Amino acid sequence: MSTLAAATPSAISLDAHRAAFAQRRFLAMPLAGTLAWTLIGIAGALLPPAQATLVLYVATGCIAYLGMFLSRFTGENFMDRSRPKNPFDGLFMSTVGMALLVYSIAIPFALKDGSSVPLSVGILAGLMWLPLSWVIQHWVGLFHTLARTVLVLAAWLAFPAHRLTVIPAVIVAIYLVTIFVLERRWRRLQG
Repeated sequence: MSTLAAATPSAISLDAHRAAFAQRRFLAMPLAGTLAWTLIGIAGALLPPAQATLVLYVATGCIAYLGMFLSRFTGENFMDRSRPKNPFDGLFMSTVGMALLVYSIAIPFALKDGSSVPLSVGILAGLMWLPLSWVIQHWVGLFHTLARTVLVLAAWLAFPAHRLTVIPAVIVAIYLVTIFVLERRWRRLQG
């Protein structure tokens, strides 16, 4: 049993919790995001805009749940009650909640301009990567947030007739780079 697991949560410094949190793989959530945004892109190519937008809302709203499911297979198992409590788990879940709360911006904006949904959800839901980057002290979250913001905005401006296909493709590409970097980082930590 590790010393972190043996110690009481109040006896462990925040720095030790942060170091333990940073040792994780962080693969389940970006895999879930990749799958969700791939589905959104397919829906954007095959369905009328109103139905594709509905798929976008539902699929992005399910990313956290899909991530919880996938975590069983990535070795992260978010639902494992035997894992020591870490305050950064709460912070991470708060960033997930923050991403879900952005629908309060996206929905009213969508009522004025339905084509705004891939832009607003695509950017706002990606903001949760910024605090993760700080917590794990790695540039990948900063890359994900900044690339996603700049490239989603550029795609929204450059491809007005194809926003429901191009923006998901951009987000999936960013997720793939993020997954590669995170997996490489994790393997270095293991080695």
